[in-house]
Amino acid sequence: MTFKKLMEDRVTTWEAVRGRRTRVPGTTMALGRGGLPHDLVQMIVEGVFGIENGFWGSVAARATFKSTGRKRNRPGRAVIAANRQGIAAAEHVVGEHYARWQAGAATPTTSAFDVISDLWLGLGLGDGGELTLDWPSLSLTSAAAQPAAD
Repeated sequence: MTFKKLMEDRVTTWEAVRGRRTRVPGTTMALGRGGLPHDLVQMIVEGVFGIENGFWGSVAARATFKSTGRKRNRPGRAVIAANRQGIAAAEHVVGEHYARWQAGAATPTTSAFDVISDLWLGLGLGDGGELTLDWPSLSLTSAAAQPAAD
């Protein structure tokens, strides 16, 4: 998954690559005020806890969410239907652990949040910068400060 920071527009985008050729365009979301974008937070928590039936596990299983800009299809809708409860439950877990981390409380996600937050916020990932993580391991593939497109 590659998350891209577009500071001038105050938004973040992402793109997932499944297999060798399938690209899943992600949503565009608000950059936020000094925090991490929601979908990146979701990826961190689901990855740390190994949640396979949450949002990111569903994307990996070929779900076709309206928000991803891919044509909805029967198999993709079936993944969403099968994981509906898991997706909702994951949202609660994500919210709880992100709030705990922001408050400085211990959580199993602390280490991952610290590392990824440092990359996203503190190490020069400026406008046009990209952060690429593998799912579900959260291993860093690349973090690069890209120059803004002219």
